[in-house]
Amino acid sequence: MNKQALVELVHEKIGGTKVQAEEVVNGMFDAIVATLKKGGEVSIAGIGIFSVKDRAARMARNPKTGEQVKVAATKVPKFRAAKALKDAVK
Repeated sequence: MNKQALVELVHEKIGGTKVQAEEVVNGMFDAIVATLKKGGEVSIAGIGIFSVKDRAARMARNPKTGEQVKVAATKVPKFRAAKALKDAVK
């Protein structure tokens, strides 16, 4: 399922126009991204938890040249699936 299919599903459930359904979907994603940018967590019951993880600086190797390259520390998004989601997928 992609974003457009999700918009279609929301449109079928709530009615209204597709533009309104797309605004709902975009608003939800924007809220998740904004919370993660601030370093917070988004917990959706039955689905899981979106959070931000710090990745430490490290040394890596360029596979083409074999040269050592320093990779800077960064923050990455993380998702932990809820038990209900894991059980549903099994």
